[in-house]
Amino acid sequence: MFDFKCHIFFPRLLKIILSLFSMKRNVFFAAFFVIIALLSCRNNDEPIQQIDQIVHLYIDSLGQDMLNKKIAGSYISVSLNDVDGLTDNAPVTYLMKKDADTVDYIQYIAGAKRILTDSIDANHKTYRSRIALKMILKVNATTQSTTNDTLILNYQYTPEYFRVSSALYNNKPVFTKAEGQPNIIKIHK
Repeated sequence: MFDFKCHIFFPRLLKIILSLFSMKRNVFFAAFFVIIALLSCRNNDEPIQQIDQIVHLYIDSLGQDMLNKKIAGSYISVSLNDVDGLTDNAPVTYLMKKDADTVDYIQYIAGAKRILTDSIDANHKTYRSRIALKMILKVNATTQSTTNDTLILNYQYTPEYFRVSSALYNNKPVFTKAEGQPNIIKIHK
């Protein structure tokens, strides 16, 4: 990484950018470069906060991958909704993925609102997200069964890290963070 002083470099860079984009139609591009330059100026003495919030959610029933639509008896549809969202219908973005053993899982990165639940001080906070899972199972050609479950993710915030600390599935503990391990939640129905 370059080691330079922003208070010296930034005014010069700003002058160069503004002179290059002096025409009115290029104001957007000039603003874009100014923002990039501002973001690149950070003090190297500041610690970098580690973010660990990606969750892999596996669901099986008697060893059957319930998230693989191609397997008979598995869910044909899965949707996630933010319980604490601004509206009743607040979809949460997720990805359906396969692991090395070709088992399907839900990868949740972020999107549900985080509610502050505890604040010891400005440097130690606990947040919670609640996600409603709606899963549809095809019983036969004309009948479907809907399962509604709730995933609660608890997060810890400190200046050093922001991470998932624990999880509850239908109010039962299913995950506690182990240092250095991925956030894998396995649900057995």
